[in-house]
Amino acid sequence: MIRFAIIGAGRIGQVHARAVAAHPEATLTLVYDAFETPAKALAEARGARYTLDIDEVYNAADVDAVIIGSPTAMHVEHILGSVRGGKRVLCEKPVALDMAEAVRCMEELGDEARRVMLGFNRRFDPSFAEINARVADGEIGQLQQLTVTSRDPQGPPAEYVAGSGGIFKDMTIHDFDMVRFFLGDIVEVSAFGTNADEAIKAAGDFDQAMVLLRNADGALATIVNSRTCSYGYDQRLEAFGADGALNAENLTATSVRKASATQTQAQGPVLDFFLSRYEAAYSRELDAFIAAVVEDREISPNIVDGVEALRLAEAATQSAREGRTVRL
Repeated sequence: MIRFAIIGAGRIGQVHARAVAAHPEATLTLVYDAFETPAKALAEARGARYTLDIDEVYNAADVDAVIIGSPTAMHVEHILGSVRGGKRVLCEKPVALDMAEAVRCMEELGDEARRVMLGFNRRFDPSFAEINARVADGEIGQLQQLTVTSRDPQGPPAEYVAGSGGIFKDMTIHDFDMVRFFLGDIVEVSAFGTNADEAIKAAGDFDQAMVLLRNADGALATIVNSRTCSYGYDQRLEAFGADGALNAENLTATSVRKASATQTQAQGPVLDFFLSRYEAAYSRELDAFIAAVVEDREISPNIVDGVEALRLAEAATQSAREGRTVRL
């Protein structure tokens, strides 16, 4: 039984708490938050204790592993403190808001970096993982193009945008990792950003973005992002190869379709946001993390994957701001 602490009792902390509660080899022991009300509420809901003292998490004798869901600006501090306390770590994306801080974290961890998993849970989505495995098996021949579509149902509040690091670090970071999952290291990035939401524009960020990436072998990837989508949480992926294509489509609550005089293949609404769309991915992510802890082996995706995804995010930001291709 792996005993967990959760840092951050907000929305993502609640998602992880639910995954821990459902896992037969995990138990939630401790919840930390800077504010008592959410910390107490989450702890009481899951039969754990809570603390407002972060050092208690680092030093707790009854905690084996820590899940970090705190604001991004605190990630490095919480990763380093947890690892120094002898804990395994699963940290939400991104590693940090800038490359210097992310690289500092990786360097200070040194050999202990193997103890840290980055929360790129979409690698564990059943559909995306299956496509990745089938591409690796050569089912569609040489992979030539990857298309990742990710659109949120509605934009975040302006105050969130201001501290998020921008769309490429906050939202597209998952898609950058997905591209690396399929194509490996990327050598060229071209990005474009624009606005449909005046509040996000006023906060200094884009809410519409497209990115074109190329790896060293010439394979291409396209990422399509929007902070808003009228029909729900749009999450699709296509892998196109010399011998065919593999597609992952949006998920709906059921597979029922309707045909009538006015509609063909009409379905119910797509799942509304990441809490429901990626529920299975969070569960499988936790499975992989616990297996690595039990077997005392290196964890993947790891801190290096986090740093490289952030490198792509910074390159995309530079490309979109300066109107030019960035070569890595």
